[in-house]
Amino acid sequence: MTAQVVGLFDTPIVVDELPNAASFNAALKPLIQARRAERPGVSISNIGGWQSEHDVAEWAAEPVEYLLQHIFALANAHCVDIVSPGAPRHQWASDIWVNVSPPHASNQMHTHPGAYWSAIYYVDDGSDTGDGAIGGELVIEDPRMPMVLMTMPNLRLRSPNGSVHEPQLKMKVRSGRIIMFPSWLSHGVVPHQGARDRISIAINLLAVPLNST
Repeated sequence: MTAQVVGLFDTPIVVDELPNAASFNAALKPLIQARRAERPGVSISNIGGWQSEHDVAEWAAEPVEYLLQHIFALANAHCVDIVSPGAPRHQWASDIWVNVSPPHASNQMHTHPGAYWSAIYYVDDGSDTGDGAIGGELVIEDPRMPMVLMTMPNLRLRSPNGSVHEPQLKMKVRSGRIIMFPSWLSHGVVPHQGARDRISIAINLLAVPLNST
């Protein structure tokens, strides 16, 4: 056949590894454990487990600043101000919280309205193997789902490269990994199957105009 397929509206999912993650995690993990012992936390998207208040920058300022600078750089590398590409007219504001997920805990599907990028950093994937292969995958959903499954649930589109398009992407996680995606994507976490707590940091980035008051 001579037909050509053009991919449309590509959605970037950024996966990276934090430099010096082992020492960073070793410094941050005791702070998280101490805070969890002191505060009851909140319940928003988490099903089981502990979710901190959005004040992490107050009690873990130094390690969080290191993580934020890396994530700001990722965000800058993967978007552009088309009117002023050489001198962006915005700065990033951040909203940060911690999730501690014991075995069988999960997070329901949700989005982050108002944010531009959302990122998750894994302090401890909760596995002894270090490969995160024990459930608890991050699930990112095609925004057109469930429409594409309504009449023929087993019928799939083919991508330009010939692969089968699935309405959900399940991503394995591991300690030291960053996963960043546009905040309008619906996402959640399937139940954690490890033997010990999984610890992650969630970050929303908001683009704030430089001339805002």
